[in-house]
Amino acid sequence: MQYPLELTFKFWSLTPQMTIADAQGNPYFYVRQQLFRLKEVINVFADTQRSQELFTIKADRIIDFSARYNFSDPSGMVVGAVKRRGLRSIWKAHFDVFDGDQIVFTIEEENPWIKVIDSLLSELPFGNFFTGYLFNPTYLVNRPGAGTVMKLSKRPTFWSRKFIIHQVDQISDREQAQILLSLMMMILLERNRG
Repeated sequence: MQYPLELTFKFWSLTPQMTIADAQGNPYFYVRQQLFRLKEVINVFADTQRSQELFTIKADRIIDFSARYNFSDPSGMVVGAVKRRGLRSIWKAHFDVFDGDQIVFTIEEENPWIKVIDSLLSELPFGNFFTGYLFNPTYLVNRPGAGTVMKLSKRPTFWSRKFIIHQVDQISDREQAQILLSLMMMILLERNRG
């Protein structure tokens, strides 16, 4: 996989959809979230035709702010998990990435003031139209005690949601899958912002 990756969140769709593609435009992950589910189950595919299922993301409880989302491959083997860090995420988005019960990465919003300004301006008439272009959050994926390994930044756009994922440090294939699945789940949970 060649970095930077582009994560595109489809804006004009009834069901939330997103794609991760590499630097050459080759799709890597495709997600189409189903609506009206009490206990979230999301299937991750290799392409937009949904011909090959790669992972399943399942919530551990029904509609909860601090639900843990477990990732498993088609054979049912657990690959990892992500969980929002409760009330701490109200001010500044904060998610923990797990391998089993151990926290292997954290995802944190770089500048929480962007969230505050975006929320205030989006309440104005037509304000939401401009905030998507003007205020673009950045999220850092950190290995506890070792620094940043990946960075996700929103690109300025009016009509769609595009993010760029940069690799900062070396990671294994398993860690890459854990991080990318966590970033996608985070974007689905944080999608109403910016």
